[in-house]
Amino acid sequence: MPASGVSAAAIAARLSDLGLPARVEDHDRHTSVEAAVPESLSADLWREVLETVAEADRFGLLATSLNDRTLWAVVRKAVPATGDVGGPSHQR
Repeated sequence: MPASGVSAAAIAARLSDLGLPARVEDHDRHTSVEAAVPESLSADLWREVLETVAEADRFGLLATSLNDRTLWAVVRKAVPATGDVGGPSHQR
């Protein structure tokens, strides 16, 4: 498993331990973690949740008008040392 997958799995496990069951998804350039956030979390629990997702490269909270809230975190995969690192707009 790539390092991003290990880091994402650790974040997901910690969120689950805090009562926020999380799912991990592997993508081409990153591994993501998502967890549904209940309506009420104590300030202490929020602090622990934020400390947990702070281990990721990016994180955020998606809130909808239906009061659904999804916490997400992204751990980037390593950039290749050689080869095509120009991205999709790179001309060959």
